[in-house]
Amino acid sequence: MAKREVDIVVLSDIHLGTYGCHATELLRYLKSIKPKAVVLNGDIIDVWQFSKRYWPATHMMVVKHLIGYIAKDIPVYYIPGNHDEMLRRFKGFHLGSLKITNKLSLKIDNKRVWIFHGDVFDVVMQHSRWLAKLGAIGYDTLILINRMVNYFSEKMGRGKISFSKKVKNTVKSAVKFINSFEDTVCDIAIENNYDYVVCGHIHHPEIKNVTTQQGSVVYMNSGDWIENLTALEYSEGKWSIYNYNEDLVAQAIDINKKKQGKETAKELMASMMLELNMKPSKGFEGVAEAIEAA
Repeated sequence: MAKREVDIVVLSDIHLGTYGCHATELLRYLKSIKPKAVVLNGDIIDVWQFSKRYWPATHMMVVKHLIGYIAKDIPVYYIPGNHDEMLRRFKGFHLGSLKITNKLSLKIDNKRVWIFHGDVFDVVMQHSRWLAKLGAIGYDTLILINRMVNYFSEKMGRGKISFSKKVKNTVKSAVKFINSFEDTVCDIAIENNYDYVVCGHIHHPEIKNVTTQQGSVVYMNSGDWIENLTALEYSEGKWSIYNYNEDLVAQAIDINKKKQGKETAKELMASMMLELNMKPSKGFEGVAEAIEAA
């Protein structure tokens, strides 16, 4: 199958290691494209809810596929989010074409693009971390229940429903939070003369022009792989939202889970180093140990 070429793909809020993660669907998407650069914009591995008892083969296959990009010397930028924040202490770490950074400023076709996860603008995250973690557990439980309900709903010939989307779209405080988040991000981006600002964190895919008295900016959010199954793509001079549910080509890709064996984080990193023909460094061992300890 010929892969679709994409200049840049931005992924966020995958939440590997949780029941809500749609790793199989993400893997199909990744296998359908040929990106020239990849930005992992936070919450890729969910350390908050990570359990060694739950790490399906498809979750490891996603990690290996991303490592494959590094082996092919495709630039991969990892911007940690709040759920994988332990990687923030490795800011500046390089491994082949992989770079860990807390934010990214790029110039694409003479346009300034600012990319970061976005949790820094979350008031709950900054002042009530225990409440945010509790909310994350509740959200994951809601997604799990939602999956079971949709299983029976489809068996009965009815369509899928999203509990979390209904909550976000009907609860005024949730809508207000999203609007406030977007306004704050855009104000700061305009102040710093950016043409585009790219975020994740709020699981709300979006591309829109925002104009204030100070100027204008294009706000973009890559969404998530829990409920929306979306990404941002830059190709042929245009940004667009990719939606897996509308991609019949990716949906038809077969995923062979039987070939996948069990590996620890250290074993995975060691095999990656071998593939890259590199010697382990202190930074490499630190990343491996941090993931292993999660």
